[in-house]
Amino acid sequence: MSAAIGCLAIPSCLAMGGERASLTRPEALDELAQALRGRFGQRLRRGELLARHTTLGVGGPADLWLTVNSAAELAEAVGLAWQYASPCLVLGCGANLLVSDKGIRGLVIHNCGRQVRLVEADPPRVLAESGVLLTSLVRRLVGWRLSGLEWAIGIPGTLGGAVVNNAGAYGRCMADSLVRAQVLLPGGEPAWQGVEWFAYDYRSSRLKRPRPDTRAGVVLQAELALSRQPRAEIEDRLAEYTSRRRASQPTGASAGSMFKNPGGDYAGRLIEAAGLKGVRVGNAHISPLHANFFINLGNATAADFMALIDLARRRVQAQFGVELELEIQLAGEWDE
Repeated sequence: MSAAIGCLAIPSCLAMGGERASLTRPEALDELAQALRGRFGQRLRRGELLARHTTLGVGGPADLWLTVNSAAELAEAVGLAWQYASPCLVLGCGANLLVSDKGIRGLVIHNCGRQVRLVEADPPRVLAESGVLLTSLVRRLVGWRLSGLEWAIGIPGTLGGAVVNNAGAYGRCMADSLVRAQVLLPGGEPAWQGVEWFAYDYRSSRLKRPRPDTRAGVVLQAELALSRQPRAEIEDRLAEYTSRRRASQPTGASAGSMFKNPGGDYAGRLIEAAGLKGVRVGNAHISPLHANFFINLGNATAADFMALIDLARRRVQAQFGVELELEIQLAGEWDE
């Protein structure tokens, strides 16, 4: 049962833009910076340390860092990055993400577009920008007596990341509620895509599986179908899920569930059975409470976490013949 989201859209959501293998030419990066500063002013920064913006608390600097405050600004900033052939990472709250110690080349966009409005329909629907925090969205829905997203309470992610990653918990997932989402694809205008377009799978979608030679699309906003229920019933479910989450998941700085659950089993059980609960590399720690959560004890590095990831994969493969697949996203420059 996963509680992880990434960031838009990859990842918290995250969506990657730009050719993955390319590095931005310094002169092109300067040209992009000039264009962004002309549009967004002092919101553009250079060398922003990404450890400050991820739930795991690790990550080196971004070449360029920009905060956007609406879906329209997000589309404009991503379009400029593509125009200047720059890699681009859209970041929500930085969950479900491991950023390398070397940082990220190109542009990182902090998506703070959080407008939410109720659409009168049967069933009722909400239209929300992709940067809205999931827990904040759930609380807004409670006030409108709308049910269907209670599973997301306490998940440190954004709506955009949830759409990209098909986030879920407690037997529910984003595919159950999504009606359509507005997506910006390279070379095109923003377009609305129905839920079928996303080709959802377990913690995955077509936006999370772009071809190596293509850019991924970016989720700008999403429309969700919900149901009307008494507020007391919704609050009771929220209290139950919150209690279960606190009992089963550790506190501390983490990226959420590290690995996807393999078919018919649980990644945490396999890691624990391999004798790795509580194992530590540097200040990166496999939680003694839940072995699929890796915790930053303070000043851990991305290299520490990668060493733990490799150890867990090797040990589980050797003992059980199971190849663990990452649920988090890797971002930035990594040594082979």
